Amino acid sequence: MAASSALSAEYPERDVEPSERDVELDTAALRVLAHPLRLNVLTLLRERGPSTATRIAEELGINPGAASYHLRRLASGGLIVDEPRRGTGRERWWKSAHRQSIHDPATVPLKQREAGRAYTQAVAVAAADRLRRAAQEVALLPQEWLEATSYSDFLLHLTPGDADRMKSELFEVIARYRHGAGEAPEGSAPVVLQVQTFPVPGTALPPAGDA
Repeated sequence: MAASSALSAEYPERDVEPSERDVELDTAALRVLAHPLRLNVLTLLRERGPSTATRIAEELGINPGAASYHLRRLASGGLIVDEPRRGTGRERWWKSAHRQSIHDPATVPLKQREAGRAYTQAVAVAAADRLRRAAQEVALLPQEWLEATSYSDFLLHLTPGDADRMKSELFEVIARYRHGAGEAPEGSAPVVLQVQTFPVPGTALPPAGDA
């Protein structure tokens, strides 16, 4: 998917100016984020707010050393920063530096494309992991949220141009439902909307030797 990271993915709204809280990923940042677990760490900070390696490790089921390593890598890419108001001598707090990351494969320079492919693959893996975790909670959802939830799968026959146009139209609809900080309506909850557009595996690969 071109990716959108309010969380962590690609978000190709080509006619929408990114806000000051968004970051367009350069090659270095794409390489930092080409790791599904690192994307999950960044997503957690963007969804839940500032946290520590210990808290992130508990949430994601990893050891604190691994959480600390991934936090340092995200910081080296300028994607997270210290939260000094909560830091102590013993525990370091981190927060996301941006609302979302933006990467549009259709507009990046040639030198970024390999890093972009690795990032996009990591986004897909992280999205699948999020879906798996959501599936485990289906039986516990309140009825009103269960009725509003959708796990849909459509088979369409499209050209690349058709798929690109449909993707843009869907993102225009999504943009209408986005709220700024402090603007979420009463009774709302954070909702993840995954828009995944990809060829059926094995059907669009070039013949061997043509790649």
